Amino acid sequence: MTRRPPFARALAAFALATVTALGAGTAQATPQAEAPPQNNFVSALAYSLAHPTATPPGANDFSCRPGPEHPNPVVLVHGTFENRYNNWAALSPRLAEQGYCVFALNYGGLAGNPIQGTGDIPASAARLAAFVDDVLAATGAEKVDLVGHSQGGLMPRYYIDNLGGAAEVASLVALTPSNHGTTLFGLSKLLNVIPAELVNLLCAACRQQFAGSDFLTELNADGETDPAVDYTVIATVFDEVVTPYTSSFLAPAPNVTNQTLQDFCPGRLTEHVGISYDPAALRLVENALDPANASPPVC
Repeated sequence: MTRRPPFARALAAFALATVTALGAGTAQATPQAEAPPQNNFVSALAYSLAHPTATPPGANDFSCRPGPEHPNPVVLVHGTFENRYNNWAALSPRLAEQGYCVFALNYGGLAGNPIQGTGDIPASAARLAAFVDDVLAATGAEKVDLVGHSQGGLMPRYYIDNLGGAAEVASLVALTPSNHGTTLFGLSKLLNVIPAELVNLLCAACRQQFAGSDFLTELNADGETDPAVDYTVIATVFDEVVTPYTSSFLAPAPNVTNQTLQDFCPGRLTEHVGISYDPAALRLVENALDPANASPPVC
């Protein structure tokens, strides 16, 4: 069973990362060999603080050519305050070993800073659109599959709906996405006493992901999905960031699959950050990418 790390430990890790990043302005990268795989977020976070530009193992080989078994390159999209390495140091090598062409980007932060995903979401979606164009041009593929965590499951929807992504994306697989925002157990109301200019400077994406934000209202106003794209959402009942956890789910549609991890592994304590390192959750991601060869997750 994957155990839930104490919330205080995760919060302290994020606080350390934020202080380090803000104090240094742009973090100084140490010379690095190929980045190693990781099996938990805390270890991946620690590595990324020392190696802020690290790429997850198996990703960003632009000489990769998709084969007939996996014709769509997979683009991994990290969440708020995360980066391509600390979010995907487990899934990326798994997919690469299975023969996928895997790619991962950083977005929404200063270059060389381990804290990413804080910038304006439409601007981040434009960054994703450009990255996907590069992947398609390099690989010769017609479409990509996207796998995102948290904001990384929400932001691609803006790209799909507004920036031409519907013609370039076959599927979007989202781990604990903030599709309808979050209340953070009511803490989002504290933003009302913080000047909007300050919030936008530090984390514009944070304000945009709170329930009832102008961004989410506009994004969801005319339907939550595009019929040309397949959507899979994987949530956990122990999500302490996207609350309530059911706000991750998309409106029912023929091309939408909403899943809860505990429906497959009852009692599993995996939470918001840890889900991208949970082997059962990663099996659900792999099943969504390749439903013809799906297998039950091992609990």
